Amino acid sequence: MMAYKVCVAGLGYVGLPLAVLAVSKGNIVSGFDIDQEKINKLQRGECPFTDKDLSSLLKSWSGKITFSVRDDSLNGAEVIIICVPTPVDKNNKPDLAALKAVSATVAKNLEKGQLIVVESTIFPGTMEEIVLPILEEGGFVVGRDFYLAHCPERIDPGNKTYTLPIIPRIVGGITEACTEKALEFYSLLLTAPITKLSSIKAVETTKIVENTFRDVNIALVNELARSFDVMGIDITEVLRGASTKPFAFLPHYPGCGVGGHCIPVDPYYLIERSRQSGFEHKFLSLARIINKEMPHYTVQRAIEGLKTAGVRLKDAKIAVLGLAYKQGVSDTRESPVFDIIKELEKLELAFTVYDPYVLEKSDAAQLPGALVGKNCIILATAHPEFKELTPELLKKQQIKVVIDGRNFLDKAGIEKEGIIYRGIGR
Repeated sequence: MMAYKVCVAGLGYVGLPLAVLAVSKGNIVSGFDIDQEKINKLQRGECPFTDKDLSSLLKSWSGKITFSVRDDSLNGAEVIIICVPTPVDKNNKPDLAALKAVSATVAKNLEKGQLIVVESTIFPGTMEEIVLPILEEGGFVVGRDFYLAHCPERIDPGNKTYTLPIIPRIVGGITEACTEKALEFYSLLLTAPITKLSSIKAVETTKIVENTFRDVNIALVNELARSFDVMGIDITEVLRGASTKPFAFLPHYPGCGVGGHCIPVDPYYLIERSRQSGFEHKFLSLARIINKEMPHYTVQRAIEGLKTAGVRLKDAKIAVLGLAYKQGVSDTRESPVFDIIKELEKLELAFTVYDPYVLEKSDAAQLPGALVGKNCIILATAHPEFKELTPELLKKQQIKVVIDGRNFLDKAGIEKEGIIYRGIGR
C-alpha cells in the first residue's frame, strides 16, 4: 500500500479523527494547530475534547503522530488537509478568517507537487476566489506546481454506525489532475465509495445542501409540533404513522432547537452567497427563523406548565438537563441550550445546569444533585444517562413539571404520577 506524508491543519472534531485514521493506514502524519494548549494535550496523548473512542485510538497511536504549533510542520508533506472552523459571525455572515489564515500559512510553506485539500465547509466559489489566489501568490500554478481540491467532511460525532472510514465522500479539484490526485489519496484512506463531481463549485455546494435539507425539514416538523400542541395532537404518533409509507417520506423530529457545527451554520453560507449573486433565499431564511425560535418556545412551554401546576414563577426552581447539542457527546458548538439559559436569565428564573458530558460547565456533579429542590426540569439533550429519569424518580424528587425538549421521556408514565408533562408537539 502506498504511504503518504500527511499534515492535517486544524485538529478539532474533524481534523484529529482524520489524522488518526491517516496514521492507522500507514501514512506518516503530522498535525498542525495554532492552539498551544490543545497541542500540549495531544503531545501528552490526551484528546482535547471528550470522545472515548478517539481517546483510545490516540493512545494506541501515541508517538506515531507529531503535533506542533510551528508551521514548519507543513514542510515535506505530500498532502496537506485543511480542517479549520468556518463559522458565522454575530450577524450570521460567513466567517472565513481561519481558512484565509491557514491558506496563507500553507502558501508560505508551499512546495512543488503538494496536494492541498480543504475539508472545511465553504460556500460555492470559495476555493477558486479565495483559497486559490492565496496559494498562487508565490508564483506557483495550480495543476502544474501543486494540486488543490475540496473533499467536504461528513463526520458525525458520536455516531457508532457511520464512522469516518465508511462514510461516502465527494471530491472535486480545480483541475482534472487535482481531482484525480485527491481521489487517489482518499481511495487509500477510506473504504467508502468516493464520487467525483465535474466542478469544484458543485462539491462546495453539495455539503451545504445536505445540511440545509435537514434544517428545512426540522423547521417543518418544529412548526408542525407547535401547531399540534395547539390542536392536542401527538406529533410522535403522527410521524410514526407517516413513516410506514415506504416511499417519498423521510422522518425528521422536532426539538428545543438545532445545534452543532453544520445544520445551524451551513444554510447561512448559501443564503449569503446567493444574496451576493442577486438571489434571496426566502424559504431557507424562514427555516432558520423557525428553528432559532425553538429555545424561546421551550421556555414558554415551561412557563405554561408551571402555571398549570400552580407554581408561581418566583418560586420556580428549574433543572436544565443537557448542554451538548446532541446526545452522547460533549460537543456544545451552537447548542440551543445556551439560548434556553439566556431566556431563563432574562426572566430571572432560578435554575441549575447539568450535563454528564460537560461537567466543567455544570452546576452539579451528578444527576441527583441537579434534581434536589427542583420543581421543574427542562430536558434539552437526550443523553442516554437521562433515561434514569423514570416517572418514579421524578415523583420521589417532587418534580411537578417536566419539559421534554427532545420527546425522550415516558410521557404516559410521568402523567400517571400526576406530573405535568410538556413535550415539543406532544
